[in-house]
Amino acid sequence: MTFEVKERDLLARIGRLKTKSGTVETPLLFPVINPAVQPVPPRRIREEFGFDALITNAYILKKRFQNQPAEKGLHKFLGFDGVIMTDSGAYQILVYGDIETTPEEIVNYQEQTDTDIATILDLPTGWRVSRRYAEHTVNETLKRAKQLLKTKIRDDILWVGPVQGGQYLDLIAKSAAEMRKLPFQIHALGSPTAVMEQYRFDVLVDMIMAAKMNLPLERPLHLFGAGHPFMFALAVALGCDLFDSAAYAIYARENRYMTEYGTSRLKELEYFPCMCPRCSKANPKEVLEMPKEDREAFLAEHNLYACLSELRRIKQAIKNGRLWEHLELRAHGHPALLQALKRLKNYEDFIEKHSPTTKKSGIFFFNSIGLIRPEVVRHRKRLSERYTPSPEVKILLLIPQTQTKPYHKSKEFKEVAKLLRTRFKNRLNEVHACFYVAPFGIVPTELDEVYPLSQHETALPLDRETIEYVATQTADYINHTNYNTVLLLHSPENWNNTVLNICRKACLRKNIKFKYLNAKQKQNKPMLNRLEKVLRRILSEQP
Repeated sequence: MTFEVKERDLLARIGRLKTKSGTVETPLLFPVINPAVQPVPPRRIREEFGFDALITNAYILKKRFQNQPAEKGLHKFLGFDGVIMTDSGAYQILVYGDIETTPEEIVNYQEQTDTDIATILDLPTGWRVSRRYAEHTVNETLKRAKQLLKTKIRDDILWVGPVQGGQYLDLIAKSAAEMRKLPFQIHALGSPTAVMEQYRFDVLVDMIMAAKMNLPLERPLHLFGAGHPFMFALAVALGCDLFDSAAYAIYARENRYMTEYGTSRLKELEYFPCMCPRCSKANPKEVLEMPKEDREAFLAEHNLYACLSELRRIKQAIKNGRLWEHLELRAHGHPALLQALKRLKNYEDFIEKHSPTTKKSGIFFFNSIGLIRPEVVRHRKRLSERYTPSPEVKILLLIPQTQTKPYHKSKEFKEVAKLLRTRFKNRLNEVHACFYVAPFGIVPTELDEVYPLSQHETALPLDRETIEYVATQTADYINHTNYNTVLLLHSPENWNNTVLNICRKACLRKNIKFKYLNAKQKQNKPMLNRLEKVLRRILSEQP
């Protein structure tokens, strides 16, 4: 296999991509190398910074250096002994409208240079183009992709099959569905640059998912032009495995300083919020006073460190099963990213289906945004599709979540359970105790040790959206089960009256009995006495 997945979280993967020059770990950033204007030599990018792969433009090499890269071999020409990927010149088509080569010539040239990963000369869709033109780019790219099988000679190079379509999501889906039929080892999403430059990350979510949902999951996905660390977590969480960007160098020429939460102008900084080998030995004022070439090199090197550091944080988050938490942290760094995170609601079923069912650690629930995370979606779906209470049960006893987890081991529940065992022994099978819990909704007592129903921490007080979600899920559970009475232990401290009102309405619509008791966080004897009286009255009315 070319690509092997080692760890997963959300749609993200830590994987191993095998090439003829070695195996690299994903998620992976390819720094863009332009041999004519390069602030950090390729050799140093690997030896000092730890990047095992880079990307360069085959069309620019062909035009500027002609046969030198082919005669020397690309690795020797660049002075880089890691994995090299070549782009084909499609970006130049996007910028200039045309280039002086053909798809066949650029395929042959990439093979001659001995690159490890090569890209066909696709026709990029771009942004704000007509649907007719977008359809043309999709069809032409597919035509060129099919032609590759007749043109290429070598079998030891991994080929990238780009997906086009631009703003037209149905065309992206069509392009991906057709491209998946061809024997590419890697796929890439084309034309995302304009979207990212405008900070339309919500649109980027739609574009990535339109491709991801129609491509083979076993093949890695490359996101062209995504080189800023503050959006890596979003792209990785959506299943992007590979990235490339020249931003580290371009920003350096503009005196711009990258961080994992955004970009700053060098003149605006009094302190460097970084302890990389460069930043730990200088301050912003000293860097501003450097000669232009030295200043660019300083910033380019820092920017590379910033990118690599964020990728390592993301990998560790994947390994720990905490990518969602990391993603939420990054999303709150910019409104556009938070808007994009909310867009994941549209794809929650697909993300849940392909996310791990268990993890090494529990989850943290901060606010209602977490309601779209896979663990919450999965519980809702499975409770509806796979769970049915015993047919003997007639009364649903709803108990508020307790601080102790698992809930059935809490002092509060043990007192209720003792009451049921001692006072209602002969009719115990008619009463079913369930907890209403943030963020999951209904948790039947017999399931509360199933991951992650007890393996989570939730921030209190709950926000309105979370309370409404739990109340709605409780009502849905009442609707699709066959209890004839619902008895709610009402806890206004955490839930105000939302659960009470929504459950009452659900019972009214279903024409079943609804009773409730005010219950404090800690059970007490008077409350238990009231509970006993109410249960006796309800059971006495049962047929």
